Amino acid sequence: MSEPSAPVTPQGDRLCLTVPDMDCPSCLATISERLEKVSGVREVRGSPMRRELEILFDAGVAAPATLQDEVERLGYRTEQAPGSGAAGMGRISTQPLAASARDTWRGPQALIAYGSAVLFAAGGLLQLLGIAPGVATVGRRQLLLPDLVFVVSALVGGWNFFPKGLLAARARALDMNFLMTVAILGAVGIGEYVEGAAIAFLFAIAELLERYAVDRARASVDALMRLAPDVARLRRGDEEISVAVDELALGDVFVVRPGDRLPTDGTVVEGASAVDQSPVTGESVPVEKSVGSTVFAGTINREGFLAVRVDRPAADSTLARIIRMVEEAEARKTRTERFVERFARIYTPAVTVAAVLTVALPVLFLDGAFAVWFTRGLTLLVIACPCALVISTPVAVVSGVTAAARHGVLIKGGRYLEAFGQVRTIALDKTGTLTFGRPQVAEVRLGDGCEGEAARILAGITALEARSEHPVGRAAFAAPGQPVPEGWQHEPGSVAVAAEDGRVIAWFRLADRTRASAAAHLRELRGLGIERLVVLTGDAQAPAEAVGLELGVDDVRWGLLPEQKVEAVAELERVHGPVAMVGDGVNDAPALASAGVGVVMGAAGSDAALETADIALMGDDLSRLAYVRSLSQEAVRVIRTNIVLALGVKAILAVGVPLGAVSLITAVVVGDMGVSLAVTLNALRLARVGAEA
Repeated sequence: MSEPSAPVTPQGDRLCLTVPDMDCPSCLATISERLEKVSGVREVRGSPMRRELEILFDAGVAAPATLQDEVERLGYRTEQAPGSGAAGMGRISTQPLAASARDTWRGPQALIAYGSAVLFAAGGLLQLLGIAPGVATVGRRQLLLPDLVFVVSALVGGWNFFPKGLLAARARALDMNFLMTVAILGAVGIGEYVEGAAIAFLFAIAELLERYAVDRARASVDALMRLAPDVARLRRGDEEISVAVDELALGDVFVVRPGDRLPTDGTVVEGASAVDQSPVTGESVPVEKSVGSTVFAGTINREGFLAVRVDRPAADSTLARIIRMVEEAEARKTRTERFVERFARIYTPAVTVAAVLTVALPVLFLDGAFAVWFTRGLTLLVIACPCALVISTPVAVVSGVTAAARHGVLIKGGRYLEAFGQVRTIALDKTGTLTFGRPQVAEVRLGDGCEGEAARILAGITALEARSEHPVGRAAFAAPGQPVPEGWQHEPGSVAVAAEDGRVIAWFRLADRTRASAAAHLRELRGLGIERLVVLTGDAQAPAEAVGLELGVDDVRWGLLPEQKVEAVAELERVHGPVAMVGDGVNDAPALASAGVGVVMGAAGSDAALETADIALMGDDLSRLAYVRSLSQEAVRVIRTNIVLALGVKAILAVGVPLGAVSLITAVVVGDMGVSLAVTLNALRLARVGAEA
């Protein structure tokens, strides 16, 4: 047993544990059910992906050492993790874990599975070659050499389950380890040595596959963590020294050369370069950075030299926040996932009872052979194991959320991943979302007689405006009373006039222009099942309707205050069902919060946007919306397919067991290992959605 937890303060009511063997959702469910029965425990949260457990409790009622003991009584090793006590609530480590998905096949559990498999193969070879001398007598049965090898294979393979299974029995917890312990020992006990060995090593392999699936998902998060370097070049006077990234303080200046990754968020104070922001924002084209530009941790300096002032410590950089939110997304379960967990709590005891009845009824009332019906009961116990069913949804969610993060999209939980794939109506803010959010020159007309001077006039106005601080530029000297050019009276935007010596030399129509390809991206959304697109804006009628007409939306609502946007979203949801609201996270915050799914664009570097959004597009690229829609729809399909597959296969096998049509080996190979592998591979397909984006 591990050392008792360090004492917490009287105010401390949080215990964080690392649980190395908690490698699947069913393990977490078993631990949670046990802890929730302990007096004083308020909530149990955990992450099989990071093998971490967080217990919120009343310090005056429950003690940390007692809670740790309760977990260990189920057979799980524990170590106290940083962050216990009231301080640090909700803080999750962003340090990469040393293990990789490949390490799954090298650890102690893997070696046990391999040893069992080798012994199983040796027993089969001895039988095939007819080398079967008697080695012992057990009861009325003679134990042959191949039988002995199969028994050893079963005991070796079962060592992954026996200790936890016996502890689970003592704790009256009907978990997978208990079911497998009964199945393996029961098969050996009735002389089904081949079946007992097969259950042991095949189920051990199935567990490795499940662990591998979780490790693959965790490796995706670790890959995000490794985007930021461990060391930074800190400028101290005229010197540059290498320091750990964690030692950077606000106001420090670090330097990055071509090819370097930026260690944390900051502002450029010297130099100019193109920076590849794709790891954070998903933008495929490097972005030009110069003095005053904001840069993010994990991005790559492509060309020139940059000196950057630290704006955030590395632990609070945009990249670190993304990583934390991706990890926390695991706890925000989909409705489907919650249903599966509730179903599994009923399913396992129900099938276990059916297994007992399968043995008892034929033997007691129909003179059935005990060995035959006991074997069939054990087969049902194998089918009762819910692992493949329970893992079917979370592995898809984790795969989808981490894939999105690599494409510059932060999805804060499975519920939002699922919900965005099911909405049929999207409401969009105009300014800063569909448009650039700043005035641009939409059209130029030269004054009478100035056609031949276009180059001189435009160069002069450009030179004057370069020193202007006004949003629309103060360089164009307005001539009072000049009429607006014919045809511009009903065009959106503002009109500026440039004059020289009292003579009008040019008119400029300034307007907030729509984003490039915005119409194409909205058409793409329609092709992905979005039936209604609505613009909600606080802008005036003319520019709002002009944008709506240009983009081909279904409805434009203009002149809306923030609270009126909330009312508009509520009305749309009453009429059309769940709505996704897309905005820039500033004055759209109330509407984003009230919508079924709130999507923020351009969230990189913005605390408010990251906190407000359910889904955050780190860049300003509207094409990300279609990517998220595709990913969400595929995730919904994967989750449903996985559940139908897991339940369907187990149901078919369960029906076939009493008929003698399903053997123990078939139940393991098909009903557990096969289904676990199938749902895992199906879920990992989500990483390839939008790979070209």
